[in-house]
Amino acid sequence: QVQLVESGGGLVQAGGSLRLSCAASGRTFSSYAMGWFRQAPGKEREFVATIRWSGGSTSYADSVKGRFTISRDNAENTVYLQMNSLKPEDTAVYYCAARPLRTSTNRYDYGLWGQGTQVTVSS
Repeated sequence: QVQLVESGGGLVQAGGSLRLSCAASGRTFSSYAMGWFRQAPGKEREFVATIRWSGGSTSYADSVKGRFTISRDNAENTVYLQMNSLKPEDTAVYYCAARPLRTSTNRYDYGLWGQGTQVTVSS
């Protein structure tokens, strides 16, 4: 079983950058596809980015494409979300999630979730 803990959230001005980390425990981390999702107040949890277990395939929501980059280090059991050119509309709680092998943009395909980390972007 994999357990997930996010970190790296905080308050940043518009145009700034943050890097989120998601540390996973468990020896099978490298066999899981990882995803980042976010949830703003009063809104549904939405897909942000996903990466294949090998790191060779990624996918992004249109709203973050070109600004966010997902990556992983299987030796360190960690997945990252580098967020650049942040906008106030990026403000949300960001969650990492895991599912076996294949990536998905659908939150219901993920059975493992972290507790979330708050990202606030001021204008």
